[in-house]
Amino acid sequence: MEVAVYKACAKKRKGGILHFDIIVPAETAFPAVLAYGSAFLRVRLPESMPVSSRDCRFCYTTETVPRWASQIAEQGYYIHESQGCH
Repeated sequence: MEVAVYKACAKKRKGGILHFDIIVPAETAFPAVLAYGSAFLRVRLPESMPVSSRDCRFCYTTETVPRWASQIAEQGYYIHESQGCH
């Protein structure tokens, strides 16, 4: 399956920025990508604002990897946490 990778970020209330990738099937509409990113933030940073098009950009497409595929099949997307998430 081909997937699209979107880079997203959110400001933390106590300072710093949380960076994460939203990985979705390539045909996923951009409003759904924003909704998936917002759902992730509601859990990770409850005080944050929803992900907007200003905070999220398409990066590239690639073939999926098994780690992503199972979660994409289950919930429609995979979040890869990177800088500031740990």
